[in-house]
Parts: sequence; C-alpha cells; structure tokens
Amino acid sequence: MTVRSDIEIARDAKMKPIMEVGQKLGIPHADLIPYGHTKAKVHLNYIDGLASKKDGKLILVTAINPTPAGEGKTTTTVGLGDGLNAIGKKAMVALREPSLGPCFGMKGGAAGGGYAQIVPMEDINLHFTGDFHAITSAHNLLSAMIDNHIYWGNELGIDTRRVAWRRVMDMNDRALREVVCSLGGVANGYPREAGFDITVASEIMAILCLSTSIADLERRIGQIVVAYRKDKTPVLAKDIKAAGAMVVLLKDALMPNLVQTLENNPAFVHGGPFANIAHGCNSVMATKAALKLADFVVTEAGFGADLGAEKFFDIKCRKAGLQPAATVIVATIRALKMHGGVAKEDLKKENIEALKKGCANLGRHIENVKKFGVPIAVAVNHFITDTDAEVEVIKEFCKTHGVEAFKCTHWAEGSKGTKELAKHVAALAEKDAAHFKPIYDDSLSLWDKVKTIAREIYRADDIVGDKAIRDQLKGWEAQGYGKFPICMAKTQYSFTTDPNLKGAPTNHVVPIREVRLSAGAEFIVVICGEIMTMPGLPKVPSAEVIGLDAKGQIDGLF
Repeated sequence: MTVRSDIEIARDAKMKPIMEVGQKLGIPHADLIPYGHTKAKVHLNYIDGLASKKDGKLILVTAINPTPAGEGKTTTTVGLGDGLNAIGKKAMVALREPSLGPCFGMKGGAAGGGYAQIVPMEDINLHFTGDFHAITSAHNLLSAMIDNHIYWGNELGIDTRRVAWRRVMDMNDRALREVVCSLGGVANGYPREAGFDITVASEIMAILCLSTSIADLERRIGQIVVAYRKDKTPVLAKDIKAAGAMVVLLKDALMPNLVQTLENNPAFVHGGPFANIAHGCNSVMATKAALKLADFVVTEAGFGADLGAEKFFDIKCRKAGLQPAATVIVATIRALKMHGGVAKEDLKKENIEALKKGCANLGRHIENVKKFGVPIAVAVNHFITDTDAEVEVIKEFCKTHGVEAFKCTHWAEGSKGTKELAKHVAALAEKDAAHFKPIYDDSLSLWDKVKTIAREIYRADDIVGDKAIRDQLKGWEAQGYGKFPICMAKTQYSFTTDPNLKGAPTNHVVPIREVRLSAGAEFIVVICGEIMTMPGLPKVPSAEVIGLDAKGQIDGLF
C-alpha cells in the first residue's frame, strides 16, 4: 500500500475561490481582502458588525502529552470540523498559524495531515499573509526605538542594565539567545547585554491574539513594560512613543485569515503563539468572529492539555469571556504505548500491557479537563498499524472515566472518518451541560496561582524558586499586576519539567527559573526547567530536505 504524503495530497486539492468560501459564511465580497485566489482577510469593520449575532458552540481540541510517535491534534481539529459539516451542521475551524522555525526545524508544519488539511498548505506553512513578519517588524521597531532613545540622551532615565525588551525573529537560532549589542564605538550606542526570542514567544504575538479591536491593540502595546529606571520604576512602550507606529505595522495582521479545508469548509487561521513558551491559542478576534458565523467552531490549543488547554481556559477564555461547550482530547495508540515504555522502533507491534500502562497519561488529562467543568470526548487518531484490540483498550479505559472514545480515520478518509465523533460532540455541545470555570481566581497571589497549576494540573508536590523570583512576583503585585493569569513556559513532553518522564508521574517538584511580566498581554510568564524561548535547530533540520523540484513545486515540507 502506497501512502501519499501530506504535500502530495495538498497539491491535488480542488480548492474553491476564496470568495465562494466566504459566501458560504455569508461574508460579502466587499468585506474580504483577497491575498491571491485562495486566501483572504476579513475586514475588521465587518467583524465589528457581527456583535449582535448569537454565538455558536465552541469546541476545544487538545491532546495527551506529545511524543515522537505523533498525536495529530490539528489533523483532528480539521477532521472534526469537516465531520460536523458532513452531518449537516454549519461548522468552521479556527486554528493558529504555523511558525517558520518548526517548519525548517523538527516539528514540521501545522496545517493538518492526510485528508484532513487546511489549504493552501505550502502558503499557510510559509509566509501566508505576512502576519508573522508584521509582528516581527513591530516588535523590533520597539527594540530599535528603545536603543535610539538611550542613544539620544535617555530622557526617561532607562537603566541600560534593566532593559526588559528583547528582539525576535521567526526562526530557530540558538546563537541569538544571548547577545551583546551596540558594540563598535560611540556611534553605535551604549553596549549592553540583549537577546532574541522566536517570534511566537513575542509579547506582540500574545497581544495581537488577545486584542479585540485596533483600539485595544494600541492600549495593550502602550502598557508593555520595556525597561526600568535605576529606582526600578517601569518605563512603558507609550513612554517611548512607539505604540502608534507599531499599530500601523499590525493593522492588517489583526484581521483574521480565511482559508478552507480539503473539503472546502471555511477555516480561520490567525495568530500563532507556541503553547510551551506562550499561551498557545489562535486569536480572540478569529474565534469570536467564527462563533458569530457558524453554529459550531472547532478550535485547537497547542501541545498537551496540561499546557494548551490549561492556558486556553485560564487565559484566553477568562480574558475573552468565552464559554467552551465541549472538549475533545486526541490520543494515538502509538503515543500511549510510548508513554507506557515502548521504544519508537517497536510501536508497530501490538502491546496491550504497555498501552494500558500508557493510558495513565490520557486519564490524567481527562481528570484535569473535568476540573474546568467542560464535557469531554476522546478521539483516537487511527494509524494503520493499530489493532482492534488496542482500540478497545482505550474505549474501555475511557468508560471508566465516564467518557466515550471514538476511533477516527480522518487522516485516511477525511470527514467520513469523524462522523461518529462529530455526532457525539455536537450532542454534548447542544446539551449545554458545560459549567466552565477557570482553575484559579484572579484574586489569588501570583505565587499561589503558579502553585495551583503545578499541583492541580501537573500533580507536583510543590514549586520552588529563588527568593529573587518570589520578590519579583510580590513587586509586580504591588504595582497592580497581581490579578494577571499565569502563562507557564514548560516542556510539552511531560507533566514534569523533565521531558523524559512519560506517563503520569507524581512526587515531583516544579523549579521556576525565571519570571517575565507581559503587561500588554496581561499575563505573567513563568519559565520552568530547561525550556527555551528561542529554540535551536536539531542535528539534522528539516531545512536540509526542503527545496523545489523540477516542476518548481515545493518538496520536503510537511
């Protein structure tokens, strides 16, 4: 049996003109700004006019902790969206944009896979509509204006040892994590230590994804803390007078991007913060617009539910006033066997005992999501090597948690492979049985918020951090930032901060290495263990095999 690659399937897609896709949602042609024939942005004025319309049902797709065996969260999101449309529901998906870093690094793209993809796949995974470039430029404009202000007299009294604003680029480059800038003499400014993060970790990315309007975007940018004076009082982006110009760079990027699935169903793809180093959700603008345009909106939160779902609930839903109706947790038999101790090269063999052991990881995520008061279904993303006996193990395991699991073959069969899941999820959502509530209150101290996440979600015994970190959190509370939610930066591969600890470990401690204030995004970033906000490339990066074939078509992108 020949298995076609994702890019081969995407090339054969019978895409509709993007105006037709918009028409399916009732969006007038005049309110779509086309980027070629198959991509468009939706005008903000049109989105503003949707405010009085009734909201559809919001469905979150999340997953177990990822492994090299693969889980297929985006693939399942697209497959479920297509499945809902196939059973007669008006549905669309709302996804994040991929970062160039993983595309040329190790993880690959983020447009789904097999016959459950969003298209045009190559465009979405590469430059798309230029949103990430706009975010990178806006972020670095602020960086340039900070150093320029210091050079021309430093009227604000910025302590050059306490510049908090780093630079960004949309690529994995470990060499830029820590740099010294302004070397080379007087004409180049005042030398200081600096560094780069990847664009998806930028506070501008987070701000764009949480903003509800141009005015809100400018307000948030203005309140970014970029540096401190010698007396440790903060200097804001609005003090640097950068916000207006940054908004000019971001005005088009704030508009959601409309594309389609392989089955020509509409999809918003907008914003792309990573879930292991940022808050891992697509834009509030896109999600809210989708809820006005469709009866069911399927969205995704990055990596496992310990990161993506927790941040979706505790940050995005809290800030945007969203009420999720149901959650789908994606699992694969292969990944669960890895969590049960099976090596990657042995995953094709049936192993019931290892699977049963690995199900502890799935069980932990089910228990965690239940804490937020949202009904759950489990999607078993099917691989051809999975046996019926293994599928039954997961179904029976889920029943013990009061949850139904469904074998899903959307990768191979598109919407046909998710119809049963779609029927169940639609019924769950239509029951209005969700009683959503974040896992901690705004009023809790910042330290206690971190401890709550660590204990309730990661099942840690405690958290540890230097006195300087505790003092920093208390200082932010004194400055009025105590009501902010927490954005945990942690390895995606484990409930612990050790990526090698699979399954459902307990009796561990979460070490806090660093805390960062995101005053514009209105959350506190807590960096744990060895996680990096600027990833590096692997020994053999995907970039080595990406190129153009003799026909001028992109090869090697996945």
